[in-house]
Amino acid sequence: MKTAPAIPLLDLLAALSDPTRLRLLRVLDANELSVGELGKALQLPQSTVSRHLKVLLDAGWVARRSEGTAGLFSMGELVSDARELWKTIRVNAVEQSEAREDDARVRAVMAERKTDSLSFFGRYSDQWDAMRAELFGPRFTGVAMLALLNRQWRVADFGAGTGIATHAIAPFVHRVDAVEQSEAMLAVARERMGAAGLNNVMFHQAPVEATPIDAAVMDAAVAVLVLHHVDEPADAMREMTRVLARGGIALIVDMVAHNREDYKRTMGHKHLGFSRDEMNLLMERAGLRDVRYVELPVEPMAKGPGLFVCVGVKK
Repeated sequence: MKTAPAIPLLDLLAALSDPTRLRLLRVLDANELSVGELGKALQLPQSTVSRHLKVLLDAGWVARRSEGTAGLFSMGELVSDARELWKTIRVNAVEQSEAREDDARVRAVMAERKTDSLSFFGRYSDQWDAMRAELFGPRFTGVAMLALLNRQWRVADFGAGTGIATHAIAPFVHRVDAVEQSEAMLAVARERMGAAGLNNVMFHQAPVEATPIDAAVMDAAVAVLVLHHVDEPADAMREMTRVLARGGIALIVDMVAHNREDYKRTMGHKHLGFSRDEMNLLMERAGLRDVRYVELPVEPMAKGPGLFVCVGVKK
């Protein structure tokens, strides 16, 4: 069987030149632990544990074993030189008082494994986000939160486009009125709702500044990535407010103010996003109160400007 090449003695010693790495190796000599468990046992940030583990891994002192999407670490199969070196170093590698404290915490961490889900999260807290996304996908949390909507609500989707927002909202409310000026976009939206079996959507071909919806009948009105396409955003905001019942909510999702002038030429944008002050003014002048403007988390793969959500309540 082919064996790994021996690591020079100086490299082995260099990997043990840090007191934290000596503590890690001492614990891993007798236990197999995750990054999260090591952080608990040694009372260190997980980022610090990971950084030192990499050094020990590269030097061959430590081995990693995968368990699902998580990793468990233990002392590796040492070659004879390393094994003899560790025997010499281990006795005085860590002060006795610190070693006793580390050992006590390791025992406590290992005891957690005997409990059910709490032990699981204790072991894999540092990797849970990745595991969760791998098992269930990254989108379900936001979609599930839509169940907080009142099932009796009637919602207007201004500038519905191909029906992405309508499709998300419709399963959770009584009815959605999708307003879109483009006939081609509406055709795609109708097909999307039909494929999803959503029969509680009413379609209106109309501009967002002048819809056929009656006044004061909507519980909520949304406009997702629409306002920057409108010549006069104030007109659209007034129309959204007009269709809302008293206490109804207007919600805007759009781009934060930016300087990408080429968007006007390539995509027909009328406005280069909106600042907090601009949105506050637009909503308040339209007759909305309790305005809130929150910038949304940036998606790592997104190439466009950042987005915000802004909500206001009809007086």
